[in-house]
Amino acid sequence: MITAATNVTPQDAEVQAHLRELRNRNKQVFEDRLRTARHDGELPPEADPKALAGYLAAVVQGMSQQARDGATADALAHTAELALRAWP
Repeated sequence: MITAATNVTPQDAEVQAHLRELRNRNKQVFEDRLRTARHDGELPPEADPKALAGYLAAVVQGMSQQARDGATADALAHTAELALRAWP
């Protein structure tokens, strides 16, 4: 879903819009969960759930593309570990 229909013709604009909506909905799920985590003390009070959700979505989307391009599980795990170092 992350990379589907990235290059579409005008007649496929509806598909592109639907996939964008799904990606945005996933990001909203991340944000909602992170907001709950901040409220419950799992994240520091100054954590920005919206920014963290955007960051997480970008990492997941990038890793998805790398996986499609042949990245190994070890390489993807290393990327995830690096990404988590930036986590509050």
